[in-house]
Amino acid sequence: MKIINTVPSDIDAIIDILNAGTQYQKEVGGSQWLGFDKKLLETDIAEKRSWKIVEDDTIACIFAITFDDPLIWQEKDTPDAIYIHRISVHANYHGKGYVKNIVAWAREYAKSLNKTLVRMDTTSGNDRLNNYYVSCGFNYLGVVPVAAHASLPAHYGGHSSLFELTV
Repeated sequence: MKIINTVPSDIDAIIDILNAGTQYQKEVGGSQWLGFDKKLLETDIAEKRSWKIVEDDTIACIFAITFDDPLIWQEKDTPDAIYIHRISVHANYHGKGYVKNIVAWAREYAKSLNKTLVRMDTTSGNDRLNNYYVSCGFNYLGVVPVAAHASLPAHYGGHSSLFELTV
């Protein structure tokens, strides 16, 4: 297993994994993503904020990071954090604990950038997912209202659960 940046030629695989993740969210119930703008994904790749976990030459999991997140974290947004977004696992690789690998990687990556926090959010209301993130080392910080915004993916607008861990 290796965690490396995605590259432009990965865009179709990224979209396929995100679409499969959306379908999986529908199957297990609760809220789901509502699609992603290809330009957002291409920007993440160009800015080296899009990552993949590769197993046997296959993209098993993808995720993105940002260095600020004021629309979600509002007044709690801080330059001392990295923010993880859009974790999605290829259907053939579910159940392999990739989030825990991402958390370990993110801690080291944050340290290398002299950051002190790793943060993430998810649409609120999914207790199973919330509990999983806590089991991965995150502290659950509660729920915040999030207004829909043109620069956010379509599934935002409502409430998000916030998670944080200290590096």
